[in-house]
Amino acid sequence: NVFDPFSLDVWDPFEGFPFNTRSLVGGGEASAFVSTKVDWKETPEAHVFKADLPGLKKDDVKVEIDDGRVLQISGERCEEAEEKSDQWHCVERSRGRFLRRFQLPENARVDKVKATMENGVLTVTVPKQE
Repeated sequence: NVFDPFSLDVWDPFEGFPFNTRSLVGGGEASAFVSTKVDWKETPEAHVFKADLPGLKKDDVKVEIDDGRVLQISGERCEEAEEKSDQWHCVERSRGRFLRRFQLPENARVDKVKATMENGVLTVTVPKQE
């Protein structure tokens, strides 16, 4: 949500348009940057973030707290090796670097952050102060 005061994400003005934005934003790195989707929910005990990162391993993803209260999720989807004889007919999967940043509220326990990766879904749990 572009108006979410806690989100530090880059706004994609072409999101939802009925044409291929990859050619407009230069493909590769830019499209991977804006295409990583994250859900953020608040429970009575914690703030829980879930990011779909298909094809990535735990070692491909970095979860950090920057600037005191900013949760940063970053990583890179590498390109597949290709042979000279390969002929691509369609390339839709994002590749390149991605970065998502979220301003955490005052009640977040940034010293107790936990992250798990299972079946291509990253779950980051930030407990709340009691």
